[in-house]
Amino acid sequence: MPRLKTEEPNTHRTMHVVNHIRSLIENGTLQPGDKIPPEREFARTLKISRASLRTGIGYLAAMGVMKIRHGVGTFVADGPPEFGKASLSLMGALHGFQSWQMFEARIILESHLAALAAERGKEEHHAALAEEVAEMFATLDDPSNYLIHDLMFHRIVSQASGNPILAALIETITSALYDKRRKTVERSTDRRESAEMHREIYRAIRGRKPAEARKLMDQHLRMAQAAQGMERPSERKPSPPVQKGKASRLAPAAS
Repeated sequence: MPRLKTEEPNTHRTMHVVNHIRSLIENGTLQPGDKIPPEREFARTLKISRASLRTGIGYLAAMGVMKIRHGVGTFVADGPPEFGKASLSLMGALHGFQSWQMFEARIILESHLAALAAERGKEEHHAALAEEVAEMFATLDDPSNYLIHDLMFHRIVSQASGNPILAALIETITSALYDKRRKTVERSTDRRESAEMHREIYRAIRGRKPAEARKLMDQHLRMAQAAQGMERPSERKPSPPVQKGKASRLAPAAS
């Protein structure tokens, strides 16, 4: 097996996977609904590690280009790929935003999208939401795949709202958040609680309860913001200078 280029940055290897699959879709080699080659074979073709391939596939799944079916395989998503949408081209600019700012935007937008989804969602949206909830419970012990199904749930909610402009706006935000979250999701501890909250949102949408769907989405995103803040390594703040004559009073107790 060819020696892997371990010195390449992770982003470069991820985009290598993205660009390769994009070319396969654009030249017609891969069609909507097609299953991609087995992981070992595909990684060997691209001359990258299987871990790097999984990262790239996860990125594509979060963008809505690929669909991961637990225990079955990875498929090209039905419908047009997301490559041409503004979310991918604007992602670099969005990386300069603070995560709390993006969460604030999500709370404002997605709570209303959930209410619209409860009013306008179709049976096909309800079925897709139910599938993603089931996949979240099935991947509780697999944080990376859980994250993909989490994002897919929110994408379907935005699609069910019937407003493609709002859906496109939230897509730019969630795509940027995914790029950061995938680096910390292994430290998450609230996946079961999160899955149960998604199930409640789904039930409110399916039950045509806009006010309840809005409230639950708002609550879920605020809880997610707090939980994800705890996933990041804490930064040690510099201690204030000790004033002369008050050292004993200001010194911290031993821990």
